[in-house]
Amino acid sequence: MQQLNRVIPVLTVLDGKLVKTKRFKDPVYLGDPINAIKIFNDKRVDELILLDIGLANANKEPNYQHLKEMASECFIPLAYGGGITQLHIAEKVFKCGIEKVIINSACVNNFKLVSEIARSFGNQSVIVCIDYKKNMLGTRVPYVNSGTNKIKQGILPWISAAEAAGAGEIMIQDISRDGTFQGLDLDFISAVSAKASIPVIACGGAIDKEACIKALQETNASAVAAGGCFVFKKNNRKSILINYQ
Repeated sequence: MQQLNRVIPVLTVLDGKLVKTKRFKDPVYLGDPINAIKIFNDKRVDELILLDIGLANANKEPNYQHLKEMASECFIPLAYGGGITQLHIAEKVFKCGIEKVIINSACVNNFKLVSEIARSFGNQSVIVCIDYKKNMLGTRVPYVNSGTNKIKQGILPWISAAEAAGAGEIMIQDISRDGTFQGLDLDFISAVSAKASIPVIACGGAIDKEACIKALQETNASAVAAGGCFVFKKNNRKSILINYQ
């Protein structure tokens, strides 16, 4: 399903610091996330995604004070993922000024959480994220807990279950392309976009903004999200430059 096309920068946070990973590992420190948010405000981006990658395996709730500080500086729609395992946690996150929550690991045994959030705050407020990578046979397999735990459920059945539960959007994130600038998984993005009845956000491997726009045109995805190409200069992981080019 296609909605208004969007190109969305992704900011990843670890222990309150802005970082960027490669294949979900080896985080590079980038600075203060609030400074990045201010830059993207000035660039008038369509939306921002904020992911706290330190909470998936930590069994901790989000740092609500930090979320409030970041949301108060963000003048564009802000989606947040990390540590949301119960409805009351999602409620606290929304009260911080976040427009959408992103659910990943909690979906494995608890699609009820997606339904609860959708009923309480609207379908548009909840995104289900599916992280995946190919196995030795070339089959795309979903993972949770920041890409550390493989699950048996197939990706397309997971999408169907998320839709039935009330998710407003699906985000698919290619672990093997994360931070590599190798290009997006266009064939799979097209297949998922054709199958899904709700908007699809694709992430992983984008080279630059132009490549994101081209992917939108070729795949019928609703949005393309990217991290590395918007925080590094010319895709060099040793040269930091917050940008929207």
